[in-house]
Amino acid sequence: MLIDAHAHLNLKAFKEDWEEIAKKALENKVFLINVGTNYENSEKAVEIAQKFKEGVYAAIGFHPINIRTCSLRSEFENLKKGFDYEKFKELARPANSGQTKSKVVAIGEIGLDYLDKRFREKQKEILFSQLKLAEELNLPIIFHCRKAHEDLIDILKSKIPALSAGRKNQKSKLEGVIHCFTGNWNQAKRYLEMGFYLGFNGIIFKLNLDEVIKKTPLDKILVETDCPFLTPPNFPEKRNNPLAIKLVAEKIAEIKKLSYEEIVKVTTKNAKKLFNL
Repeated sequence: MLIDAHAHLNLKAFKEDWEEIAKKALENKVFLINVGTNYENSEKAVEIAQKFKEGVYAAIGFHPINIRTCSLRSEFENLKKGFDYEKFKELARPANSGQTKSKVVAIGEIGLDYLDKRFREKQKEILFSQLKLAEELNLPIIFHCRKAHEDLIDILKSKIPALSAGRKNQKSKLEGVIHCFTGNWNQAKRYLEMGFYLGFNGIIFKLNLDEVIKKTPLDKILVETDCPFLTPPNFPEKRNNPLAIKLVAEKIAEIKKLSYEEIVKVTTKNAKKLFNL
């Protein structure tokens, strides 16, 4: 079994066939987490997860790129059209009183995106709110970070004072994964020292991340597709989907000079541990 730790069957690209794709993934022993980027598709991720007894889960969050969109539309101050703490909190609850556990397994994807640097402070403001939500709900976090690793590392260190002070034996309440990691080894090392996982997907076929992958302990790696984005070049289907996770695992096995079976076994164990599956 493999776990696609970051999929987007909740987006419009899968509007007509998300159920068929999810069933096909499960038939091929691929579990998946659909990750939200705003309230609407976070709600869709939860709806999809509730259709399946097991194997399909949801993460809910407000992607930093949406802060730019809201700001440009003069909608940002009306947070109900952006990040509404209480609405997201309610979305994380079990669907009905008969359920003991919610299908929401993480807060994400959240973080910083400096592709457009005009909205950095607003992004940080919303990030802190979502970190608070993750702590309140005792859920791990799926981080998005583009061109902003130094700022994100500083923010996370400020939330983990034991590590900032060099007391690495103390466990932080904050847990999570740096999704689609594209930073350098120095940045990766600092995330790992804080206890975070690194997520790798089809981007590893486009960027040279071999050094980071080689040096990252296997027990700190998650595999993901980020479908429908970042399709591996040798994936036979036109649109990326959770089945491509096998190609990502194979590539990591090649880079680390380990067996495919070992990658499958350990990354699955990692995802189960982090997301309490």
